[in-house]
Amino acid sequence: MLTLFFLGFVFMLATVALSLLSYAVARRLGGKEQASDTKDLAGSVIFRVSALHGLILALVFAQEMVEYQQLDTEVARETNAIADLFFDMERYGPGKDPAVQVALKDYVDIVIDKEWQELGDTGRLDSTAWLRWEDAYQGVLDLNPATPREESLRTHMLDRIHNIGETRDMRENHAANTIQGMFWFAAIAGVILISVGYHTFPPRRHNIVLLSIFSAFTGLILFFIYSFSNPYSDPGALRPLAYERLSAELKVALDGGS
Repeated sequence: MLTLFFLGFVFMLATVALSLLSYAVARRLGGKEQASDTKDLAGSVIFRVSALHGLILALVFAQEMVEYQQLDTEVARETNAIADLFFDMERYGPGKDPAVQVALKDYVDIVIDKEWQELGDTGRLDSTAWLRWEDAYQGVLDLNPATPREESLRTHMLDRIHNIGETRDMRENHAANTIQGMFWFAAIAGVILISVGYHTFPPRRHNIVLLSIFSAFTGLILFFIYSFSNPYSDPGALRPLAYERLSAELKVALDGGS
């Protein structure tokens, strides 16, 4: 938590420093005294640039929050599908394949211990997890239903295993949809241009404070966008808590059945 606050403070401080530096350079190059009509024009330009800059930040921030919430929902869908498949195999009867349940438990553990971090580092799913998913899929396909009950359970389990595969692809897609460099260029350029536009106003204490407040808030928004841009990595990583709870539940079920 302290690291999170520290990094956020660094973003705010860096944005304030960039803004004041841009203001000072423009003030030096543009002269200290400006005509009133120049100030009016500067105010009009600043207003329009600030509006566009704020709109860009708002849209990107909203997009990242939606992506973050979608991933949380998809994780819940996947863990529910795994739990349904695991316990439907328990209900299947004498013809059940215990290897399917073991493969599902191994799959969940791989997601927790390895795949989640790999998604943050490389943006790719782990091949070992796919192999365990394939083992579970093959085990369900090899079932030979002898009763309508078993046929219904097998059909449902096939639907669940397909859902798991689909949500896996969605998780990889979230890792690929990271913020591009063009956004950061536009965001930083916006801070510089707005600060330059204020050079027509003298560096009085209140003016400097107001410019710093604008810059600090902009830096805070940029920090939030950066934090949520990769939901698998710090500082704003979504933890695989749902998988951890499921792993503990599956472990109890396997131990109880042995």
